[in-house]
Amino acid sequence: MSIDTPRVQATIEEVAAAAGVSRSTVSRVVNGSTSVSPSALAAVQRAIAELNYVPNRAARSLASRATMAIALVVPEDTTRFFGDPFFAAVVSGINARLSRSDYVLNLIIASDDPRDKTTAYMRSGAVDGAIVVSHHTSDTFIDRIATSVPVVYGGRPSRARENDYYVDVDNTAGAYQATRYLIDKGFRRIAHVSGPVSMPAGIDRLAGFRSALADAGMVPVAVEDGNFTADGGSAAMKRILDSGASFDALFVGSDLMARGALAVLGRAGLDVPRDVSIIGFDDSPVATTVQPNLTTVRQPSRDQGVMMAEVLLSLLAGGNPDHVSMLETALIIRDSA
Repeated sequence: MSIDTPRVQATIEEVAAAAGVSRSTVSRVVNGSTSVSPSALAAVQRAIAELNYVPNRAARSLASRATMAIALVVPEDTTRFFGDPFFAAVVSGINARLSRSDYVLNLIIASDDPRDKTTAYMRSGAVDGAIVVSHHTSDTFIDRIATSVPVVYGGRPSRARENDYYVDVDNTAGAYQATRYLIDKGFRRIAHVSGPVSMPAGIDRLAGFRSALADAGMVPVAVEDGNFTADGGSAAMKRILDSGASFDALFVGSDLMARGALAVLGRAGLDVPRDVSIIGFDDSPVATTVQPNLTTVRQPSRDQGVMMAEVLLSLLAGGNPDHVSMLETALIIRDSA
């Protein structure tokens, strides 16, 4: 009776020889790089399949001192993170890109870090880089993370530095377009439920709103901060109604806040869009689950996640990606305006 000899694991050099490419090309394919020609990619993938090659992550990590882990840092509380569809879309995009690499994603929800645990974790060498989303001006520990590992920001950083890398959507243009749409429909008394002015997205959407009104020779009827949450949108809408402000249209800085505002308007006996027209921002699943369905500004949140991961992977591979990547928004017309 014979005993089968264990099969020796194929090496990266053998894959390169079988594919007729260099070792570095195989490495780029294994790590999910896009800087490989279609023919080389096909040849490497064919060789990997034929040789049953499995990358030795442990050996590569030991040699390069890389952990093959990336941290997603979200300076929010768990309720906000799990309750806002924006985060689900961004994480989906990040994960989709990382799934084509050897990197794994570590989630860190750190709304308040008085003991600087997040910074200590980053400085310990536990991860190779970080993606930071939804940051506030008060999140000073984010600055210390940036001195520990390569960082890519989702959105313009609250305190911009010359060498920052970030992927953003054009919040100002999106808000301008939404407000201009209301103006062009004949509305002249327009209020705004904004995001917090501690966040660049809130600042930029408010700026776009004000700019569109100014270009039309108009001023806001009312502006209230809704904190990018449904409860905040409800509270902001109540404050606008309690102020006695007369408005016929409302631009809301997120779909979640718009959901809260719609509920308050309904309880006040105001019909949307007959009495008040509303435009949201995000084009999240919320926009089509409320009644009436929201006219809203679509931001490509999943694409933003993909691009953030792409930029960070490029940095970790020694590349030279653009410091700023800007994605376009689009106005989606539905029933609310």
